Amino acid sequence: MDFITGKHLSRRTFVRGVGATVALPFLDAMVPAGRLWGRTVEDPTRLVCIEMVHGAAGSSDWGASQNLWSPATVGRGADLTPTALSPLKDYQEYLTVISDTDVRGAEATKPKEIGGDHFRSSATFLTQAHPRQTESSDVYVGTSLDQMYAHRFGQDTPIPSMQLCIENVDQAGGCAYGYACVYTDTISWASPTEPLPMIRDPRVAFDQLFGAGGTPEAREARRRSSASILDFITGEVSQLRMKLDAPDRVRIDRYLNNIREIERRIQRIVERNSSGEMRELPGAPAGVPDSFDEHVRLMFDLQALAFEADMTRVFSFKMGRDASGRVYPASGIDKAFHPASHHGENEQNILDFAQINKYHVGMLPYFLEKLKNTMEGDAHLLDKTMIIYGSPMGNPNVHNHKRCPLFVAGGANGQLKGDLHVRAAPETPMANVMLSLMHKLGLNDMTSFGDSTAPFSFTAPTD
Repeated sequence: MDFITGKHLSRRTFVRGVGATVALPFLDAMVPAGRLWGRTVEDPTRLVCIEMVHGAAGSSDWGASQNLWSPATVGRGADLTPTALSPLKDYQEYLTVISDTDVRGAEATKPKEIGGDHFRSSATFLTQAHPRQTESSDVYVGTSLDQMYAHRFGQDTPIPSMQLCIENVDQAGGCAYGYACVYTDTISWASPTEPLPMIRDPRVAFDQLFGAGGTPEAREARRRSSASILDFITGEVSQLRMKLDAPDRVRIDRYLNNIREIERRIQRIVERNSSGEMRELPGAPAGVPDSFDEHVRLMFDLQALAFEADMTRVFSFKMGRDASGRVYPASGIDKAFHPASHHGENEQNILDFAQINKYHVGMLPYFLEKLKNTMEGDAHLLDKTMIIYGSPMGNPNVHNHKRCPLFVAGGANGQLKGDLHVRAAPETPMANVMLSLMHKLGLNDMTSFGDSTAPFSFTAPTD
């Protein structure tokens, strides 16, 4: 560690050991002398794009009349109680709900595409473009929003972007209705022809973030031992701590303890899944928890730590897979996800699916709390993050792509006021919203995106 007392540390400081490279969180020592009382950190906004497939109960006609997704009123102070968004009530000041936009890129445009909604929808979420129908390698859709942002603002971080998922993916070959599986198995596209792989295994994501073993052989050797990656950097950390003030030592200790706790959780999961006991997800890698809640929270923990150390500023997170038969017991509904989404316009079935929607949204406060409790300079990470959550499908019972669910959370470095519900005019493309969000992320030179027709206004009637 090259550190001279009286000079500030670089924001891009690492502690290294054999088989491990750990970036540091923001410290007072990283502020140039004379600026300690105005510890502003001017990193670009962190971005998380979350897709939950199959639309929402509130996108059906009856569900919309009952406000099962969107609040009844527009503007500020809307009542979230009847909606699937009610778990976000404690974070309403950071919540922007956009209702009734359409994802036309997911619609069938020719007879032979009819029926293929499951197998093209995910590719449209962040591209807002229509996928070419093919089962071969000549896939084509569009460059996704997250990758446009990563290309512009993620190149000075160790990892420009990361792509995570919860369900199994199979990005090879064809799936059904003439569509390559990659269209339904990724939401991130580096270019119209370059889908990016999604990481399902938290152990793989952890190794990427913390440089745990430079080769597959080194990583496997470390996994077989009981050593922590922190064991490899103990000497460097000790030298660093002696040269930091007390508040920075506390931050370093808390950050490293969080890394170690995540590492222990992953190790326990691997041990449990390798014990020979029957698993709920028998085909999943050993590092993947059988519990949906545990899996999602672990992925959120990794994202929060990565943002804290500025390892990456961009995540895409695919929380479901089309046509999934997974059951979510913690939701209180014992129906499998895909059958539940085909509610037949029956009111009780719609309410059941709304309960599953609410359960999925209910995963998010855990992440929001993590970000809010993580300070970076004089602000917390929730103020500096934009989280886009939505689906490219509307009413799943008929596989339409109208009145699609969408909300944004976080302050986005002052670009989002929060506590806002905006209802789009009929036939407004979701791409219009995405275009305006890109402007708020600093991509001000973008004049169009996907099938956008104009920027979208995030203005309340009283503003």
